[in-house]
Amino acid sequence: MTEQKTLLELTRRIRAWILTASTIAGSGHPTSSLSAVELMTVLLFGGFFRFDIRNPQCENNDRLIFSKGHASPLFYALWAAAGAIEPSELLTIRQFTSRLEGHPSMHFPFTEAATGSLGQGLSIGLGMALAAKLDGLPYRTSVLLGDSEMAEGSQWEAMELAYQYKLDNLVGVLDVNRLGQRGETLFGHDLSAYERRIAAFGWNTIVLPDGHELEAIAAAYERAAQTKDRPTMLIAKTIKGKGISFLEDKDGWHGKTLKKEELEKALTELGPVDETIRGKIVPRPPVIKSVGPLSSRAKSRDLAGSLPERSRRPSDIHYANGDLVATRKAYGAALVRVGAAEPRIVVLDAEVSNSTYAEFFKKEFPERFFEMYIAEQNMVGAALGMARRGKLPFVSTFAAFFTRAFDQIRMSQYSNAHIVFCGSHAGVSIGEDGPSQMGLEDLAMFRSVRSSIVLYPADAVSTEKLTDEAAAADGIVYIRTTRKETPVIYNAEETFPIGGSKILRSSEHDVATVVAAGITLFEALAAADELAKENIAVRVIDCYSVKPLDLETLQTAASETKAIITVEDHYPAGGLGEAVAAALAPIGARIEIMAVNKMPKSGKPDELLEYEEISRKEIIKKIRLLIESAK
Repeated sequence: MTEQKTLLELTRRIRAWILTASTIAGSGHPTSSLSAVELMTVLLFGGFFRFDIRNPQCENNDRLIFSKGHASPLFYALWAAAGAIEPSELLTIRQFTSRLEGHPSMHFPFTEAATGSLGQGLSIGLGMALAAKLDGLPYRTSVLLGDSEMAEGSQWEAMELAYQYKLDNLVGVLDVNRLGQRGETLFGHDLSAYERRIAAFGWNTIVLPDGHELEAIAAAYERAAQTKDRPTMLIAKTIKGKGISFLEDKDGWHGKTLKKEELEKALTELGPVDETIRGKIVPRPPVIKSVGPLSSRAKSRDLAGSLPERSRRPSDIHYANGDLVATRKAYGAALVRVGAAEPRIVVLDAEVSNSTYAEFFKKEFPERFFEMYIAEQNMVGAALGMARRGKLPFVSTFAAFFTRAFDQIRMSQYSNAHIVFCGSHAGVSIGEDGPSQMGLEDLAMFRSVRSSIVLYPADAVSTEKLTDEAAAADGIVYIRTTRKETPVIYNAEETFPIGGSKILRSSEHDVATVVAAGITLFEALAAADELAKENIAVRVIDCYSVKPLDLETLQTAASETKAIITVEDHYPAGGLGEAVAAALAPIGARIEIMAVNKMPKSGKPDELLEYEEISRKEIIKKIRLLIESAK
C-alpha cells in the first residue's frame, strides 16, 4: 500500500481540484464528490486497483464505475491524480468543447459506461463481472454508490443476481453521506439499516464507521479481495462536503458550487497542497489472456459487420413455404445458428426463455446463457456491462416488460453499446392472456431511442435473416416477435437488409397501398386477395424495417396509389402508422392509420384483431370506403 502520508496529500490535492474545477464551471456537485474522496483515493492509489494508464482498453484493467455519476468532479480528479490527464483539463469541466461532461460519458476514455441516471451502476458492474468470469480474466469491478440511489429497486435486483452468480470479483462502495438532493436520505447515517438489508442478499458486508479513515478503508479493500464466492459491499459513513468546515454535513449544498470568495476560504482551510503528488502510482494489471469464448479487448462498436458469412447461409435455414411457425420460435432457432458462428454473443433472458425460445440457445451454449429472472432493469444494465466488455448481448422477454427497463435502454445508447433486444408476445394477437401481457407500446419506445433499429418480421425466414442483420448492425436493435404461428411466405434465398421492405402484391391498377408488419401483414394479404376477386387491386408492403423505413418504396407507393393504409397491432402513438405518416408528410400523401384504439381484453387472437378493427375484414371495409369517397 502507498504510505499513508502520500495518500493524505493526495486527498487534499483532489479536494482542491474538485472545488476549483466546479467553481470555474459554475455548476456541479462538489459536496457529493468530497464525501467519497478517501474511499476512492485508497482504492486507486492504495495498491488495490490495477490499471494500465497508457491503455484504457486493456482487457485486464480493473473497472471503476461511478453509479453516483454526479460525483464526476471526483472521478476526473482521480484520473488527473493518476497522471492520465493534465490537471489543467479539469478546469474545462462542463464546457461545451470539453470531454469532461457533467456526468461521465464515453467522450472521456476512462469512463467504463455512461452514468448519471441513478440506480444503474451496480447492474453495469454485474455485467462486467460476469464477462470477466466468462473470459477467465482477472480484472475486478468496483462501483461507487450513493445512499440516495439505494432506494432504487434496480440496485437490489443487481444484488440478488450478483450473489446468485457468486461474483467475488465485484465490489460495491456505498457512500453513506446522509444527505440527498432535498434533505436526509431514507436511512440517514444508520449504517446498520443498510448492512442488514445488503447482508440479507448474501453479500459480504464491511461496515466503516468512519469512511474517511485511510487505514480502515485499506483494510476493508484487503478483506474484499480475499472474499470468495460472493460479492462485497463496503458500507461507509461519510460526511457530505468533507474537508471544508462550512460545507460539512450541511443541507442545501447539493448541486451547488462555491462562489469565488468561498473557494478562496475553502482552499485556505485545506492548506498548501503538494503539486508533485500525481502519476505513476497505479500498478499495472497482470498480463493474462482470455480463456473464454472471446477476447474482450474489442469495443462493442468495432463488432459491426463482422458476423461470419457462414451464419448467413440460406442452406442453414430450413422452412418450407406454408409451414406454420411462430416468429418467436424462429428467433430461438436463429440464436443457435448465429451464436455458433459468433462466440461474442451472450443471451440474457428474464425467466421466460421457454416463451421467447431463448432456451434453444441455453441448451446449446449454457455457459453463454444468463438467467436474469424477473428483473428486467437489472437485465438490461447487465447487458450493457457485458457489451462494454466486448460481448454482443441478445436480451429477451415479453415486449410489454421492456417498458419497465426503458431508462436502462435509453442510457445504453450513451455508452455506444451494441445490444439486441427481442420482445415477444407483441400486440393483442397474443390472445387470452389479456392486456397486462400485450406489448402495445414497444415500437414507440424503441423508435424513440436515437439511431435505434426497429425490426418486425412476419414469418420464420424473415425472422432468421433479421436476427443475422441485428447481430451485424450497431447500436440498439429491437426485434419484435409474435406469439401466434404464422405461415412461411419467404424462401431462404430472400434478403432482408435493414431499411428495406418487401412488396408482396402489386399492379399498375392498385387503388391503395396497405403497409403492414408482423401479424397484420397476413391480414393485409388476405384482404388484398379477397378484393382481387372483385377486380380491386391493392398493393401490399411488408414494412419489416420500422426504423429505418424504406422511404423510396413508400414514396413510390404514395405517388402511384390513392392512399397509404397502415395496419398494426400496436397503439397509434409512436407506432408504424405514425412513422410512415411522418416520413411521407413532406409529399402530402394521404395516410390512413389502423391501429389498436380500444381498451384491450382477453379473447381469441382473431376475435381481438376484429375487435380492434385491424383484421382483414376491416381492411377491406377501409379500402371500399376510400373507393367510394373517390367517386
